[in-house]
Amino acid sequence: MKLLLRILIAIGLGILFGQFLPEGVARIFATFNAIFSQFLGFCIPLIIIAFIAPSIGELGKSAGKMLAVTAGLAYLATLGAGFFSYFTSSTLFPRLLGAQAVGSLDSVESAGGLQPFFTIDMPPIVGVMTALILAFVLGFGVAYRETPTLKRLLGESRDIVSMIITAVIIPLLPIYIFGIFLDMTITGEVAAILLTFSKIIGIIFAMHIVLLLAQYTIAALFSRHGHNPLRMLWTMLPAYFTALGTQSSAATIPVTLRQAKALGVDPDVAGFTIPLCATIHLSGSTLKIVACAMALMLIKGQPIDFGSFAGFIAMLGIAMVAAPGVPGGAIMASLGVLSQFLGFTDADNALMIALYISMDSFGTACNVTGDGAITVIVDRFFGRKIASHTEQPR
Repeated sequence: MKLLLRILIAIGLGILFGQFLPEGVARIFATFNAIFSQFLGFCIPLIIIAFIAPSIGELGKSAGKMLAVTAGLAYLATLGAGFFSYFTSSTLFPRLLGAQAVGSLDSVESAGGLQPFFTIDMPPIVGVMTALILAFVLGFGVAYRETPTLKRLLGESRDIVSMIITAVIIPLLPIYIFGIFLDMTITGEVAAILLTFSKIIGIIFAMHIVLLLAQYTIAALFSRHGHNPLRMLWTMLPAYFTALGTQSSAATIPVTLRQAKALGVDPDVAGFTIPLCATIHLSGSTLKIVACAMALMLIKGQPIDFGSFAGFIAMLGIAMVAAPGVPGGAIMASLGVLSQFLGFTDADNALMIALYISMDSFGTACNVTGDGAITVIVDRFFGRKIASHTEQPR
């Protein structure tokens, strides 16, 4: 919540100072943004490798079929949320934003924004796709081979990258976003952007509710206890509201686990699936990122291509696996995919960060609550088997 407050203040100050700040002073912040965006681009492949590879390695192969089923269901849920968001947004957003908003930034961008005094090139060590492939190769290698040295190395790499995110990137984000909105105010883009933000937030929240209703309707079909989907959702509300406050799936695990058991799920199944889904199930975050990306593309007048979005959604569900345990971790892990598949620039990514973090708690709450639905489905296939082996003789 402190980060959200800082970003909101940064946006407000950027708009305010953009009204009167001399161009020479404003170019100082443009220089900072140019350097910071280079550093962020350098870190994106490191984030992908450092978080995905050890997370896959730590899953191991001991969990067997239940791991495969849980991971498959989490990925299907993420895909479903992404495509639901795509079709809903592509239907509603062009009408909602209005004809005058679509493409309204084209003329402004052609004039150019603030120019930095200088910049420092920081090319990433590998491309985004190379980083993803390398992360999977290393992760599965650690999972299926006895490689304690590599496993320890990947774990320590994750700690270092996490420290960079927590100590450098996150604290500097408000300054970066201040510079972005300062530039947009001076060049005349800010009104169109804020209008778009205000219109789509309500739609995204409504889509989260519809998504949860759909997930629990499906889960009710698999429930071993024949629960009503609305009653199941009511049971999971404590987890939803806890996630609203913590903005962290990991911090909400104890409450999510307790409420999943209240649904009648086998405790052993819940104890396995809830912590796992806290890192691999991100349907609420995916829905939000897809919707925000489409809104930004519409207002910039860029064409919406289903093929590009399909590849983007498919890769987004993978790239956000075990997203960093920091506010806005999912959007940080997805920046490379946004650039790779949708052609987002550094400024576009900054806007995505600002819009995503402003609604971060709702996406996290949707993720956490959906974990309960996946647990109910997994319990249908493995609950009785586990219960029969763990039940104590009377």
